[in-house]
Amino acid sequence: MSTDGTALPPPEWPGQRLGLPEQGSRSVGRLGRRLAAIAIDWGIAVVISAGFFAYDAIATLLIFVGLQIVATVVVNASIGHAIVGLRVVPMAGGLLGVWRPIVRAVLIALLIPAAFWDENNRGLHDRASGTILLRR
Repeated sequence: MSTDGTALPPPEWPGQRLGLPEQGSRSVGRLGRRLAAIAIDWGIAVVISAGFFAYDAIATLLIFVGLQIVATVVVNASIGHAIVGLRVVPMAGGLLGVWRPIVRAVLIALLIPAAFWDENNRGLHDRASGTILLRR
C-alpha cells in the first residue's frame, strides 16, 4: 500500500522497493543461487555426519545448523552462500550480530519458513531475523 492507501503495482524485480539493483552486486539473491547454497551446506553437513556419526539424521541437522550459525556470524555468509556469491545483511544496517544467524538457522532447519517468501525474496526466516540475502 502506498501512503495514500492505494495499492502499489507489483515490483518489477525483487528488492526494487528497497532501492536495490535488479542485477549484480547488492541485488537480492535469487532462487537458483539460494538452492545451490543450501545444497552445498547440506552436503557438507552430510559428509561430516557420515564421517563422525555414521550419518545420523539428528547429527546431520545439528551440524547443518551449527555451520550456518558459525559461518554467518564470522563472515556474514554460510559456506554455500560464500561459494555462490551471496551474503546475509541486516535490513536495518549495522552489524549482523549473533542472534540473527541463530534465529535464521533454526528457522531454516524447520524448512517451512524458508519455503515462503515475499516480493523481495525474503523468506519467513529472513523476515523473522530482520535480514536479507544479497549478492556480493
